[in-house]
Amino acid sequence: MSQHRRSSAVRKREILDAARKLIIRKGSEHLTVRAMAREVGLTEAAIYRHFRSKREVLLFLVDDILDTLVAEVERVSSGPGGTLERIGRIQEDHLSEIEQRRGMAFLVIAEILSFGDRRLNREVHDKLAVYLERLGRLVADGAARGEIREGTDPQAVALLLFSMIQGLVTLWALDDYRFNLSAGYRPLWEICRRAIAPAPPEDLP
Repeated sequence: MSQHRRSSAVRKREILDAARKLIIRKGSEHLTVRAMAREVGLTEAAIYRHFRSKREVLLFLVDDILDTLVAEVERVSSGPGGTLERIGRIQEDHLSEIEQRRGMAFLVIAEILSFGDRRLNREVHDKLAVYLERLGRLVADGAARGEIREGTDPQAVALLLFSMIQGLVTLWALDDYRFNLSAGYRPLWEICRRAIAPAPPEDLP
């Protein structure tokens, strides 16, 4: 039984890896149970033994993506450097991951939205909320140490950071992935960084 469970877990991972490859190569609209079966070398019936539907595959992919993002926030948050430096490092790491996977996270979320399934949308919303809460917590901790401007709303900053990446990735995808994401993000981050950095001390008379 233990060996069967291990084999099932391995097979699930293979199917999810196949789904990622299909999305990166062809886009989420080409992700079908038939295409996943062909990629892994299984029958469609075998895919259904591990996942009930394409929607479930997408939800598992979102889980994996957002778990990775949250883990990255927590790893960098406990590392060296000031708050602004750590926020910048987190965003650069996210962009590097997005660039390597051709914006797969946003493609998966867009595909989920296309289903119009309120329950599925709520599950993804709740998972994104965890990511935003962790990012907001980093901002709040920085404010408590005087490294973020007094009166800054941590959750508003977290949402702004997410929105900047989302908007930039949308333009990047529409431009057929031709410009450098990190280079495009730096001037946006500089504007945001200046807005939330502590106010400089007033000049002494």
